[in-house]
Amino acid sequence: MQLQLKIAGYHHDLLIKHLLPEDGHEAVAVALCGRHEASDTQTLLVHEIIMIPHEECYVREYDVLHWPTRLIERYFERIGRSNLALMKIHSHPGGYRQFSETDDQSDLEFFDSAFGWASSDAPHCSAIMLPGGEIFGRFFFSDLSSRPITRIVVAGDVIRLYLANNTKHIDDFALRTIQAFGSETYSMLKHLTIGVVGCSGTGSPIIEQLTRLGVGKIILVDPDTIEFKNLNRIINSTYTDAEFRRYKVEVIADAIRKIGLGTLVNFYSSNLYDDLSALNALATCDILFGCLDSVDGRYLLNQLSSFYLLPYFDIGVKLEANGIGGIRQICGSVHYLQPGKSSLITRGVYTMEDLRAASQFRKNPIEYENLKKNSYIKNVNVDNPAVISVNMQIASMAINEFLNRIHPYKVESPACYAASTIDITEGYVVNSHEDSYEPDLYLQKKAGRGNTTPFIEIAELSR
Repeated sequence: MQLQLKIAGYHHDLLIKHLLPEDGHEAVAVALCGRHEASDTQTLLVHEIIMIPHEECYVREYDVLHWPTRLIERYFERIGRSNLALMKIHSHPGGYRQFSETDDQSDLEFFDSAFGWASSDAPHCSAIMLPGGEIFGRFFFSDLSSRPITRIVVAGDVIRLYLANNTKHIDDFALRTIQAFGSETYSMLKHLTIGVVGCSGTGSPIIEQLTRLGVGKIILVDPDTIEFKNLNRIINSTYTDAEFRRYKVEVIADAIRKIGLGTLVNFYSSNLYDDLSALNALATCDILFGCLDSVDGRYLLNQLSSFYLLPYFDIGVKLEANGIGGIRQICGSVHYLQPGKSSLITRGVYTMEDLRAASQFRKNPIEYENLKKNSYIKNVNVDNPAVISVNMQIASMAINEFLNRIHPYKVESPACYAASTIDITEGYVVNSHEDSYEPDLYLQKKAGRGNTTPFIEIAELSR
C-alpha cells in the first residue's frame, strides 16, 4: 500500500518560511487535508494550513517544541463533521532525519485527540520539514499505529518528489539522459506516474518521449479509435490498426510494452465525463498532460488538477489552412498549471461561454447545431488540419518544460515559463511569467479538497 502526501507549491513555500525561521528554533503548523483512496494508494492532500504563531508556543528551542492545541480547535471540529484529515508538521532545523522520542510522545497525544474528534477511522499524518524544504513523515491509524509516508509530491514552480525508499538503478538505455540531467533526475523519472489524456497528435509523441526517458508508469485516456486520417500523426499506429478501428490507447499501450524499457501502462478507452474509474486513476498520478481540443475536457482536467494537487501541462496546437491549399497560421502553446494559482480560464485560454458551448455540443450535438445556426452559440468544434512535424515540435516543447520543472536547467526561473506560445509561421516564441496571470480564486479554495460528492463538484459526474 502506497501512502502519499501531496502539497501545492504555494503552501510548501509558506511552510518553509514559517517552519524554518532565522532564529533556528523549531516551529509547527497544522494542515487540514483532503483525501483520495485507490485500491493500492491512500493519499492526503494539503487543503488549508494554520501556522502556529511562534510567540504562542510555550517552548521553542533548537530541538524542543511545546504549543497549545487550543489554537486549532476549529480544525478538530471540522474533522468531526467531515472526512477531512489532519497533518501536524514541525521542523528539525538541525537536519535530524527521524522522529525523536519527544516527537513520538507528542504525536500519540495529538492523534489520540484527533481520532476522538474524527468522523471516521481514516488515517491522519505527522510530518517533519528539514532545512531546504525536504519533508518526511508518517501516517497514523485509528489504533495509533504508524507507517512511514511512501512518497511526498510538491506541485509548485518546481515539482519535487521525496521518497521514503529511493532505490536507484541505472539502466543502460538511460545513460544519455543521465549525462544531460543527472542520476537523481532519472531516479525521479523512474518513480513517477504520469497521466496523458488525449493520445493522438500531440499525445502520442509525448507518450513516446516519456517512455524513452524512463518514466515508471503512464496512464492513458482516450475514447477514440484509429482512423485512416490519424495515420499521418499517431506514432506507432499502422494501416491495420485503422482498418480494424483499434482503440488509440490500446495501440499505444502495446507499443510501450514492445519498446520494453520497463514503463508500466494502464489505459482507459473512455470519455472522462463517462468514466469515474478513469478519473480516479488520474487522481493517483503525480503529473498530468492534457492533449485535448475540447474546452470541456480541458476544464475538467484543470478542475481535477486543483482538487487532487496535480501539476498539469496543457498542450494546444492551431494549424489554420487558408482554404486554397496554403497555410494561414501555425502556432502552439504549452501551459503549466499548478494548483492554487492561475487557471486556463484566468489565462484567457477559453471563456465560460466557450465552456457552455462545448458542454452543449457533447451532451446534445443536434441542439448545439440548432443553436449555432441561430447564432446563439459559437462554433467550438472546428476540425483543424494536423501535421506530425508541427505536433512533434509542440510535444517536444512540453516535454522540455516538464524536464525543466523536475530539473531546472534554464537560465531563468521555471516561473518565467508558465506559458510558452510558439508562432511557427512568424518564427517567434513568447513566454509568460506565472505572476502575469490572476489566480483563480474559486479553484484556489478547492486546492487539495480531494474527494467530494459530486466528484470534483461537477454535478454531471455524480452519475
